[in-house]
Amino acid sequence: MTDLRLFVPFLLRGLGVTVEVFALSALVGAVSALIAGFALLSRRRWLRFIARGYVEVFRGTSAIVQLFWFYFALPLLGITLPAVLASVLALGLNGGSYGAEVVRQAVRAVPVEQYDAAAALNLSHAQQMRRVIFPQAVVAMLPPAGNLLIQMLKSTSLISLVTLQDLTFRGQLLIEDTLKTTQVYTYLLIIYFMLAFVLAQLVRLVERLMSRGLDYGVLAASPYARAR
Repeated sequence: MTDLRLFVPFLLRGLGVTVEVFALSALVGAVSALIAGFALLSRRRWLRFIARGYVEVFRGTSAIVQLFWFYFALPLLGITLPAVLASVLALGLNGGSYGAEVVRQAVRAVPVEQYDAAAALNLSHAQQMRRVIFPQAVVAMLPPAGNLLIQMLKSTSLISLVTLQDLTFRGQLLIEDTLKTTQVYTYLLIIYFMLAFVLAQLVRLVERLMSRGLDYGVLAASPYARAR
C-alpha cells in the first residue's frame, strides 16, 4: 500500500506530458491522414505519387527510427526541433500514414448510388464530398481510426527516449531509485490500460452519435419524410 501511495502520484506527474503529446500527435495524424487519403483518390498522378510516397515511407520504417531522425538527425542538417515537436511530428505523421489508407478505403466504400444521387442534384465535386460522401465515410472510418488512436497512445511511451518526462520516463526513474521493477511496470500497465479504455469508449460514443445523426439525416432527406 505504501508503494501505491508513493509511486502512483509520482508517475501521474508525467501524465500531462503523455496526454499533451498524444493530443497533438492525434491532431497532426488526423490532418495528414485526410490530406494524404484524399490525395490518394485524386485524379492527378503527381499528387497520388507524393501521397503514396509519404504513406510507404512512414509505414515502412519504425516509429522509433522516425522519432530519432526528427530529434537526433535533423540537427545535423541544421534543423533543431524541441523534443515535444519532434515527438508530435514523428508520432503524428506515422499514424497519419496508416490513417490515409483508412480514409481512402472508407471513401471508396460509399455506395456508387450515393455518388450518382449527388451528381443528379447538380452538386460540384467538392460539394458532393463535403455534403454527401464524406459524412457517410466518417462513420466507416471511426472504428479503425479508434484502433490507430489507441496504438498512437501506446506509442507515446517512446518519447521517454528523447528526454521527455512522460509516464514511462518517470517509471524508469522510479525503477532506478527503488529497484522495484515489477511493481512500477504493473502500475504503468494499469495506467496505460485505463487511458486506452477511456479513449476506446469515447470513440464508440462518437461513432454511435454520428451513426444516429447520419440515419436521421438520411430519413429527413427522404421523399417519405418530406411528404409527412
